[in-house]
Amino acid sequence: MSFFKRIFSSEKKETLDKGLEKSKASFLSKLSKAVAGKSKVDDEVLDNLEEILVASDVGVDTTLKVITRIEKRVAEDKYLGIDELNQILREEIAALLSETNSGEATEFVIPTQTKPYVLMVVGVNGVGKTTTIGKLAYQFKKQGYNVVLGAADTFRAAAIDQLQIWADRVGVPIVRQNMGSDPASVAFDTLQSAVAQNADIVIIDTAGRLHNKVNLMNELTKVKRVMQKVVGDAPHDVLLVLDGSTGQNAFEQAKQFTAATEVTSLAVTKLDGTAKGGVVIGISDQFKIPVKYIGVGEGIEDLQVFNKYEFVDSFFK
Repeated sequence: MSFFKRIFSSEKKETLDKGLEKSKASFLSKLSKAVAGKSKVDDEVLDNLEEILVASDVGVDTTLKVITRIEKRVAEDKYLGIDELNQILREEIAALLSETNSGEATEFVIPTQTKPYVLMVVGVNGVGKTTTIGKLAYQFKKQGYNVVLGAADTFRAAAIDQLQIWADRVGVPIVRQNMGSDPASVAFDTLQSAVAQNADIVIIDTAGRLHNKVNLMNELTKVKRVMQKVVGDAPHDVLLVLDGSTGQNAFEQAKQFTAATEVTSLAVTKLDGTAKGGVVIGISDQFKIPVKYIGVGEGIEDLQVFNKYEFVDSFFK
């Protein structure tokens, strides 16, 4: 299969390789132990591989799908050498991710027919939500878009101040009110301001409290309803930010948020500091929601568009 032709620039690919280093080293070290002394892929190798994928936070359900795919290849090819196992893994996981329409993009782009394009960002505190918004604003501005930020996480003064710092750093306007203000009011003002400025994209930060799902659901529903008074079909994308370093806990947060609101895309952050990079594969497969962005470092350029071919190539090569 010609899955793995060069898509990213060498610099971007290098950043991705480096960001996934811990996940790759952990996975490959376990895999080399599992196949030591083996010349072909047999039942024992597949059992070991299953354990390794689960331990890499790919998740049980997704792991079983991957193993089933490899078993099929083994049955068809009759003999598969250990040297081929990595290539087969890359091909089958990329094929699995193809079923979710996840990871086809290569650049930070938005639909040109929608203006302003409204992106609402959700996620619990501490996952890198505000940082992700700042880095998205930077990337979109770099692509030539006019960006406006809305600080609708009004429950924490720190969240408003942090978003202000990012707005100043990137050089984009921000709409904010005082801590404790109505989040829907901030979102309304932001969209009005964006329309007046002829902005291309609006990114709205929202509060990240999960202790009461009903409150969260009501709040996000109200924010959406009020935004639609200005832009009839807003929001156009609801991006859930997840901390990849929390592994299975990221699955749990995805469950909670997808139950509370309609999530249309995902960003998985902090992959550079963890060996749990496999969580991207599992979340993408299990929730059938496209992973759009991944965080592979702390630098402003280290938020990347998720491309499944480049990701799988970096993870397994």
